[in-house]
Amino acid sequence: MTLAKRIIPCLDVKDGKTVKGIHFENLKDVGDPIELGIHYVDQGADELVFLDISATNEKRKTLADLVKRIARNINIPFTVGGGISSIDDVSVLLNAGADKISINSAAIKDPELISELAKQFGSQCIVLAIDTRFEMEDWNVFSNGGKTFTDLKASVWAKEVVERGAGEILLTSMTNDGTKNGFALELTKQISVSVQVPVIASGGAGKMGDFFNVFEYGLADAALAASVFHYNEIEIKQLKNYLKNKGIPIR
Repeated sequence: MTLAKRIIPCLDVKDGKTVKGIHFENLKDVGDPIELGIHYVDQGADELVFLDISATNEKRKTLADLVKRIARNINIPFTVGGGISSIDDVSVLLNAGADKISINSAAIKDPELISELAKQFGSQCIVLAIDTRFEMEDWNVFSNGGKTFTDLKASVWAKEVVERGAGEILLTSMTNDGTKNGFALELTKQISVSVQVPVIASGGAGKMGDFFNVFEYGLADAALAASVFHYNEIEIKQLKNYLKNKGIPIR
């Protein structure tokens, strides 16, 4: 049975506001996260991702009260990330209403954390975010909201995190992020084929055809986007109809 592909809007939140940039830079305010969350539920989004993008760098925890307020207003699965580095952090967010949590920098620093969290909460709620940029002939992994270069290669790291218990991978191409030129298809396909867990493709959506391509050629299980949804350049309902008509299994 082919699993239905998922469409996931992403709310990048800084100081309580939803923001969006290009290549992770020049962030602009695009609105209230709670209102946007409600809007996306009405539009037919399958899930919602909420990333407190300044949490890791500012050494503070994701805004649990904002998570509570969003969770109260939506009825679709809801993933939260940003500054999560311990079992306690995850407990707080799951109790606040998150269904899954996304970790990145803390896992790079201490890969053992992935196994601990998976053991404590179950792999199904651990999403491992990989921010990667094409440099020096390969896809290197970055930490701290895309600011810090690491020696890790995306393909190798993806396999390791799944072995350690991550239940899903959120794969963001920083090279494609905000460009609206399409997702990183070869990278997405490479990772999707090499791991046994769902891969969410992120970075580069600009038109409906980009979503078709990342499902059909990139073999992604879900596609995540921000600005095309925030600025109503693509309506989720229309996108889903388009994909259904193109033969993509969609919810």
